[in-house]
Amino acid sequence: MSKFGCLVMGPAGAGKTTFCSALIQHLRNNKRACYYVNLDPAAEEFAYEPDLDIKDLISLEDVMEEMGLGPNGGLIYCFEFLLENLDFLTEPLDPLSEEYLIILDMPGQIELYTHIPILPSLVRHLSRSGPLNISLCAAYLLESTFVVDRAKYFAGTLSAMSAMIMLEIPHVNVLSKMDLVKGTVAKKQLKRFLDPDTSLLDEGDDPADASREAVDEGGDASATGNLMGGASFKRLNRAVAQLIDDFSMVSFLQLDAQDEDSVGAILSYIDDAIQFHEAQEPREPNEDLEVDDDGDGIMT
Repeated sequence: MSKFGCLVMGPAGAGKTTFCSALIQHLRNNKRACYYVNLDPAAEEFAYEPDLDIKDLISLEDVMEEMGLGPNGGLIYCFEFLLENLDFLTEPLDPLSEEYLIILDMPGQIELYTHIPILPSLVRHLSRSGPLNISLCAAYLLESTFVVDRAKYFAGTLSAMSAMIMLEIPHVNVLSKMDLVKGTVAKKQLKRFLDPDTSLLDEGDDPADASREAVDEGGDASATGNLMGGASFKRLNRAVAQLIDDFSMVSFLQLDAQDEDSVGAILSYIDDAIQFHEAQEPREPNEDLEVDDDGDGIMT
């Protein structure tokens, strides 16, 4: 039996859990079933209590205390432990029907998505090539305020592309927190960041770049400001932008988690990526879904 799921990923502070909450609310409003899985062993506060929480298996706080590891090393240990205990995921997810959308809320440590082979192993277990047979896609969130600083924007875009190549599943890339750039970046200008290309480096209107150039002349060559504003740094940015342009894999959608229409638009792209609607049985017009009494999930 087919299942459908979405990995919600991205760097720390990108709004992953906020998006998960908005997505769950939107699904409930539209009487769709969902199953919320928290895979962040450090997460503590949720708008909706997870149906499955990795902290019931292992928590980052316990690992750091007992193993003497830092946050990053502790997180990697947590995921290695999860891979050794995959029944924790298999047993509750296996009975779910194709009517559910499984939402997996991931941690924000970027190394998990770029160069450590832990997440690809987890994806293989979850996806159609593994025992759970989940038609899986990734929603990679990048904070929209990155567009104010071209260097940050291209670095974030590179991390999204790296995750796409590493995980080898359909991706929906999202510029989140659009409400934070309203009034700061013109709509016409913002649209240019939806499809990254090297011409964004040629405009010369990057405020962050201007501030770097202000300290570039006559200063200490080893000073942080000068290192981030010199010719070498600009060549590095251009090389990164050219690499992204050559692969031509990344484009972004806009998300305002407070706007239900915006959340619905992202969901429609996720549904298309996992072919959700193609697998659904036709329903009678009066056939409704009911919310269970405790409000923790949606039952058919």
